[in-house]
Amino acid sequence: MVANPYVKSKIVCISFPQLSLAHCKLSFVSQFKYLGHVIENTFCDDNDISREIKSLFARANVLIRRFLYCSRQVKLRLFKSYCFCFYDVALWEYFHSTALNMQASAYSKCLKLFFGFPKFSSVTDILLQLGMPSFNTVIHNARISFKDRLYRS
Repeated sequence: MVANPYVKSKIVCISFPQLSLAHCKLSFVSQFKYLGHVIENTFCDDNDISREIKSLFARANVLIRRFLYCSRQVKLRLFKSYCFCFYDVALWEYFHSTALNMQASAYSKCLKLFFGFPKFSSVTDILLQLGMPSFNTVIHNARISFKDRLYRS
């Protein structure tokens, strides 16, 4: 992967020589996945956010299918364990606001579906009833926690 610079006047070369490793020619890619995080040559995190949205819906669907009739306390523990797992959210730096809004919408949809609230009910009211943090709070706490871990080491 060749990273594109932000300032187009700083482009040194457009084409690069073919690289090989053990007599196998390597190809250039525009994105790849490293430790579950999608890295693009433009350093935009929109594709990684969409990957996280798909993952959130998959985890919520598994919870709905298996634990729909459990008590509210069990559901709270399960949702916090499986749907708060935004591991690489602290690494998101350059993204469009619509991508993050789609992630917040997916979070609220999963919350409504899993706990059986009506489609058009207020997200704020749901969060207050359940005692759950909002999506922005979850994101903020993940970033602060990541920065604390970096500064301690």
